[in-house]
Amino acid sequence: MTVRPDRPHDMPDPRCYWDPVSVALAGNADPLRLSDEEATGALENLLADAVRLRAIADVPLGAFLSGGIDSSTVVALLQAQSRLRVSTFTIAFESSGYDESAQARTVALHLGTDHTELRVTPEDARAAIPRLAELYDEPFADASQIPTFLVSKLARRQVTVAISGDGGDEVFGGYNRYVAGTRLWRRLGGVALPMRRGAAGLAEAIPPRMWDRFGAVADRVLPATRRGIVNGNNVHKLATILDVGSIDEMYTRLVSTWPNPGYLVRGGHEPELPWRAIDASLADPAERMMLFDLLGYLPDDILAKVDRASMGTSLEVRAPLLDHRVVEFAWRLPINQKIRTGVSKWLLRQVLERHVPRALFERPKHGFGVPIDSWLRGPLRDWAEDLLSEQRLQREGFLDPAPVRAALREHVQGRRNNQYQLWTVLMFQSWLDQQQSVWRRQ
Repeated sequence: MTVRPDRPHDMPDPRCYWDPVSVALAGNADPLRLSDEEATGALENLLADAVRLRAIADVPLGAFLSGGIDSSTVVALLQAQSRLRVSTFTIAFESSGYDESAQARTVALHLGTDHTELRVTPEDARAAIPRLAELYDEPFADASQIPTFLVSKLARRQVTVAISGDGGDEVFGGYNRYVAGTRLWRRLGGVALPMRRGAAGLAEAIPPRMWDRFGAVADRVLPATRRGIVNGNNVHKLATILDVGSIDEMYTRLVSTWPNPGYLVRGGHEPELPWRAIDASLADPAERMMLFDLLGYLPDDILAKVDRASMGTSLEVRAPLLDHRVVEFAWRLPINQKIRTGVSKWLLRQVLERHVPRALFERPKHGFGVPIDSWLRGPLRDWAEDLLSEQRLQREGFLDPAPVRAALREHVQGRRNNQYQLWTVLMFQSWLDQQQSVWRRQ
């Protein structure tokens, strides 16, 4: 911001000094020409310095460790520079489908960290739900906010600052949509729209549970990095994007839990999205989606989630993978050094393999989640029914009760897994309930 002392009545002149779009376009126009070995070495040196800078603290410091690519890389570089054993923290869930504690434990053992694992019962996780509206102070609906809050609470018992692996997916191409979305987009162009719509109808006609059975059979023959791709949720999500006309439209649908805001919110419409004005010179589908995530999903979801969950426990979290030099370097890398033959975060994996055996981290990608789907059919059902009752929705006037009630009914009956759609609505309703309680007390 520029303020001129000789013109005290002039308005200050604010200008953005760094923005992802300019960095992405500049990097794309001036790519690096490094061999794989050179690129791996350069990235390792850059990441090591980024980690070193985030480890400067006059208070106890530790790190989150899930056992995945991002957190394992950060912890490996942190431990390599530390004379003492780094304190690492992870959450263990009783539900095996969401529990990655075993992988985190093996990585911690290999690196020699001082590892702390908290085994969380469903009751522990559900007890955090009433705090979410106050903690986030807005209708925030990423269900991984629950384990993020719990691991922050765990870490704060021993440290004041924690290092995280946030940003690795957006910067180095880690999300499944970059690989699958690119393949799909390149194949859609040669298929007539009526045929695509017919395929979408067929995919949706088969219940998600049946697709899950097909997926279980496919997993027996697929390589480890491709397992878990065929499941009911993914197939039904795919059906919603078969008639798209652009990669931008495909991305919007992929990241939307409710595809049409006006269908759910009375008088609602799609807001203006930052990526709609991005220069068409960034043509690679995966890179466009990565930039979209860097502009929207990362700051508005991932970083907001971690910041509020951690600061709610008086813990400061730092993200070395988002060092501006790392981001600038990544955008100058050719896409095939980030995503290669269907393998995401390819170059980051090469760095990690210098510190951790590949067998310890090569596994299907899982989100940091909790079993909201089964909870909404069991212990959270009464809570959901109360917040989503038709009379309540009608009285409050924000949401159309019909699609909400239909989604809840389908989910409870097990016909579809609508956990994400329902969680979005439930977090709005929970926040609204909390706000109304505050107003009544005043």
